[in-house]
Amino acid sequence: MDFLYFTWNYVIVFLIVLSVLIYVHEWGHYWVALRNGVRVEVFSIGFGPEIFGWNNAAGTRWKIGAIPLGGYVKMFGEEDSREEDDQEIKLTDEEKAVSFHHKTLGQRAAIVAAGPIVNFIFAIFAFAGLAVFEGNPIPMAVVGEVLPSSAASEAGIKIGDKIVAIESEGVATFDDLRKIVIKNPERRMAFDIQRGEKIIKIFATPKASEGPTANSGRIGLLGIRPHLEYLKYERQDPLSALWTGTERTFVLTYRILAYIGEIISGARNADDLGGPLRIAKISGDMAQMGVSQVILLMAMLSVNLGLINLFPIPMLDGGHLAFYAAEAVRGRPLGPKAQEYGFRFGLILVLLLFAFVMWNDIINLKSELFS
Repeated sequence: MDFLYFTWNYVIVFLIVLSVLIYVHEWGHYWVALRNGVRVEVFSIGFGPEIFGWNNAAGTRWKIGAIPLGGYVKMFGEEDSREEDDQEIKLTDEEKAVSFHHKTLGQRAAIVAAGPIVNFIFAIFAFAGLAVFEGNPIPMAVVGEVLPSSAASEAGIKIGDKIVAIESEGVATFDDLRKIVIKNPERRMAFDIQRGEKIIKIFATPKASEGPTANSGRIGLLGIRPHLEYLKYERQDPLSALWTGTERTFVLTYRILAYIGEIISGARNADDLGGPLRIAKISGDMAQMGVSQVILLMAMLSVNLGLINLFPIPMLDGGHLAFYAAEAVRGRPLGPKAQEYGFRFGLILVLLLFAFVMWNDIINLKSELFS
């Protein structure tokens, strides 16, 4: 029973999540390629030997590979446009008409960018769908984390405390709490807090900080984060939900970029970076919480996948787009040698990153198992 439980929650669910995201990404390339008259030869979910496949009416070979850690779309003329002696392969007019290599710069860039773009679109609609059918999660005014050296920490506020009023003004959600605190920097205020069965009064003085914009002035910070086990759900109409989905996708993208910037600047370490093993564990944990949580995970991972693929690293979509940008500036493509060395560098970089996140996964899982 334990084996079946583990297999379903931590293997099958992971493969389903990964396969859906890979399909979404590659379908973006596939759909835009067809719209631009490119012949797509292979649409593969996974790498390695083919386990199962079929040909569709357009002549594309759809297949499932033995190694389910990626996927690809192979387009006619995408590679091998030159022979070993650096002479361009001669194609008939009919072949040129369906060749990726012979499409305009704009068409090639659109095909390459389509994969990441569809990842973002998928995330928007997944977030929106959850807001419509499950409801938009709203954190209640319950403390989930107290930051060290914060106003809350100095006042004695603890994890699990439910803040019911500030200066006799009732609060229900974490947003209610935030609105009051932000407006009162360095003002000593009375907090009515439910701790267990008792209501106690705690005095705290929110610390002053510069606001997010130049015109926002100083704001108050209490130094707490919401408890994600205490949520209420409010369903939204489709139009509002679509805006919520767009906003969440934008905010998540910003946070990922900010996190990467902090790693590059040395402000934080890269121990939180995870790979397939961590994704599998998170998938299994969220699967036990319901289908909606799995959809939420897919939306978040789709943003990550779309953003990472836009990084200007050869081997990734962003690397191809960087080559096309250079082609637009130069008026001609980079030479075969420059592209070859670029792709070699990109491959090494991707393999090193994969090895690093796998090592992180092993260390973190080991610490969880033996803690």
